[in-house]
Amino acid sequence: MENETKSEAIPKVKYKSFSYRNRLEWLGGRAGFLGSEGKPGFRVASPPEFKGEAGVWCPEDLFVASVNACVMATFAVFLDRLKLPVISYSCQAEGLLEFADGKYRMTHVTLRPKVVVKSAEAVAPTEKALHDAHDNCIISNSISSAVVLEPEISVQQE
Repeated sequence: MENETKSEAIPKVKYKSFSYRNRLEWLGGRAGFLGSEGKPGFRVASPPEFKGEAGVWCPEDLFVASVNACVMATFAVFLDRLKLPVISYSCQAEGLLEFADGKYRMTHVTLRPKVVVKSAEAVAPTEKALHDAHDNCIISNSISSAVVLEPEISVQQE
């Protein structure tokens, strides 16, 4: 009887599913035009090292960028929840494409976020929030590549 009361008191979590769509139109050669409803489209192509175009977003760029953007967006959720006094955030990301196990694959994505906070007391909780964001990033959790976080947190100079 006691277990029934406890289970009735715990609200059931309802998980949702989401779908994301885009459209690609081949432009000839190794290039295409990528778009999604309600968002600006842009040219994509193979990278120069695979006989593609320089100065154009390639799938490898987009792969690394999606990890970078997801960690930032997840970090922003933690900032909001914890009311952390963050002044600025920027992040350099680097993906390593290697020939491994008989094929090319992204083996590592390294994120180097630089965060400026208002006070020394905010450094530790901000670093924890960064690691929590890394651990909870949807994209990082969906890929087999290792995602390495190398944060640098500094206090605003007055």
